[in-house]
Amino acid sequence: MTVRIGSAAGPQSRPITPQSRPTPTPQPAVPVGLPRWAPPPLNKIEDTGLNALWLQDLALKVLYFGGYLTGFRIAEIMALPFVGILDQILEFLKREKLVEVKGTGGFGEGAYQYGITGAGIARAREALERSQYAGPAPVPIALYNESIKRQATARPLVHQRTMRQVLSNLTLSEKTFSRIGPAINSNKSMFLYGPPGNGKTTVARAIGNMTLAQDMYIPHAIDIDGQVVKMYDSVNHELVREDNNPAPPGGTGVFKASASQKSDSRWVKVKRPFIVVGGELTLAGLDLVFDETNKFYEAPFQVKANGGMFLIDDFGRQQVRPRDLLNRWIVPLENRIDYLTLHNGRKVEVPFDVLVVFSTNLPPKDLVDEAFLRRIPHKIEIGDPSFEEFREIFKRVAEAKGIQYDEKGLAYLLQEWYIKRNRKMRAVHPRDILDQVLDAAKYLNVEPAMSKDLLDRACDAYFVDL
Repeated sequence: MTVRIGSAAGPQSRPITPQSRPTPTPQPAVPVGLPRWAPPPLNKIEDTGLNALWLQDLALKVLYFGGYLTGFRIAEIMALPFVGILDQILEFLKREKLVEVKGTGGFGEGAYQYGITGAGIARAREALERSQYAGPAPVPIALYNESIKRQATARPLVHQRTMRQVLSNLTLSEKTFSRIGPAINSNKSMFLYGPPGNGKTTVARAIGNMTLAQDMYIPHAIDIDGQVVKMYDSVNHELVREDNNPAPPGGTGVFKASASQKSDSRWVKVKRPFIVVGGELTLAGLDLVFDETNKFYEAPFQVKANGGMFLIDDFGRQQVRPRDLLNRWIVPLENRIDYLTLHNGRKVEVPFDVLVVFSTNLPPKDLVDEAFLRRIPHKIEIGDPSFEEFREIFKRVAEAKGIQYDEKGLAYLLQEWYIKRNRKMRAVHPRDILDQVLDAAKYLNVEPAMSKDLLDRACDAYFVDL
């Protein structure tokens, strides 16, 4: 049975208009009675969970690279409140003659302009030999782990009506559709497989849209016994303002500190991450990446995806053997805990609150064994569309591209370019063929249509007989 998602399931299903489309039942963001997790406020140095000497070194490195800076600017770079924390740090550095006041840009100590002294430069260079990190102060890993566990409860459930609305732009078989919802609600890994061009990545992104609507907090960086691990990534994380409006493109995520600020700006609010990796993924990319030059770490993909979704696209085409890659996932998938290794050999435990989706167009039997498939409870095949599904997709795409749908034109296309040539239909073909039709029509300066001539030109350019 074929289901046009967005319509009622059944042999006599019909499209649902905006007026008749059911409204999905809202789901609470967090269990009733539990407040949403937010970073605790900072009032004194001890609240940061960091060593005071370490924070002094960080301030010196900021001044070393930045030149003359006001107290408020240093606080902004370090993502710490000036009053109660940074003013104490700068006062100590002044007493030790490591920094000095060079002038003022306004009223109050926060407007004083600070410069680093010769003694301060010497100490800053010693600190830089250990690590050249000079950004937002990190949060202790224990606090990060707690935050992920607390925020893991905010995943909403999805129901059939919600599914049909969110996936209304897709045409899927009832068998496929009925498997997606339970897989999402399980919050466990999924294995999407099937021929290329049938929408596995599109389905995965739709799953992400349904499950990642809530926002969450992540730190700019994590502290592990003095070692810094960068977490926030402007490529993979999308900032959200406190008023829930998206942050402007190119935002740094560092909120300006002021004399009255007490909130912990070491954290940023982001949309729950949806990270996609493909053939570039290696085993090294799944562990802490140590920068030998700057001497701090970058968090691996799955840690950056904590609280969200991690899609491994084109699984089986990575530079590492599939079996080795899968073995790396066995413990995290089963125990929901991952272990990362520092360059000194120490292993660190972090939560593994990630919805992992494997997507491949290779036969599963060529990639994985039974033991691994057992650990992936949901296996969903995204197969080739039937004639009915192909026709429905063609009608939708033609309408979207402003081309008059022609039943005779589609019949000609199927007969000449699929049946006679024993070619399999793919869900992506309508979009690609009609794009070729538009290109050919522009070149010939004619109205785009599903005519025999334009369809032949499109298919001649698009298909390659292997």
